[in-house]
Amino acid sequence: MEYLEFELPIKELEDQLSKCQVIGKESDVDVTQTCEQIEKKLIATKKDIYKNLTAWQRVQLSRHPNRPYTLDHIKALCGDSFLELHGDRNVKDDKAMIGGLGKIGNQSYMFIGQQKGYNTKTRQYRNFGMSNPEGYRKALRLMKSAEKFKIPVVTLIDTPGAYPGLEAEERGQGEAIARNILEMTRLKVPIICVIIGEGASGGALGIGVGDRVLMMENTWYSVISPESCSSILWRSWEYKEQAAEALKLTAPDMKKMKLVDDIIKEPLGGAHTNREEAFLSVKKAIEKSFAELKNLSPKDLVKNRMEKYADMGVYK
Repeated sequence: MEYLEFELPIKELEDQLSKCQVIGKESDVDVTQTCEQIEKKLIATKKDIYKNLTAWQRVQLSRHPNRPYTLDHIKALCGDSFLELHGDRNVKDDKAMIGGLGKIGNQSYMFIGQQKGYNTKTRQYRNFGMSNPEGYRKALRLMKSAEKFKIPVVTLIDTPGAYPGLEAEERGQGEAIARNILEMTRLKVPIICVIIGEGASGGALGIGVGDRVLMMENTWYSVISPESCSSILWRSWEYKEQAAEALKLTAPDMKKMKLVDDIIKEPLGGAHTNREEAFLSVKKAIEKSFAELKNLSPKDLVKNRMEKYADMGVYK
């Protein structure tokens, strides 16, 4: 288990508890009462830390190396029913963007999402979850296929941004993202977007236009990362914590500003501490959203979606 800097008090108590349990096993000393006291203190410490998280601490949790990624969610939601589809039929298959058909219960969905790697080799293979234009074009191809066969679309967003390389710009990165935003506003099937980690910039927006946009509790969604914002405004990364606060990028901030529709509660300590519970929460949120959308006509779906986004950023 890896611990973040602000989680070190938890690590100390967990170490104390494990040592206490070892002493109890290896000797005749009764340590039951001591273990109970440490456990109570551990629970209280966890509640105190995780109920008072700063914006920057939530950003750190969203990037936790043990946090479940898109494929983890899809496998948990669909089991063996997931069929991955490849390629944009133009340039190549982007490994940072994955998609395919899967079932939750008896309902089929087209799943699309960014996938990060678990170690150095897979991070390079997945390009750190940063898609090239062909990734967004693959996503659009799958969305259009879903529309053709009247299958709802679920997007799982987890990216530090679209790939900013020269070759990506040469192949039309901006156009690919803009095209996806346009086409998603008028897609004639329900679209449910779930931010499961980082939701950065146009990289997230390229698959982030939906009838329901949901955020997991310890994720962030913003036009820019706190580090990049800090480097632009202060010419240094040292002010990333202040930038995170100012950007209002956390799930409660997004919900308050009506930029997302709902927050998916995570287990205490983050999705990585109890994956099964996190997967179940996401599943319930997707099923609930689809139940609200499935009886709407294609015309009403598009109309409501357009109105929803037209109303954003308007203040009296």
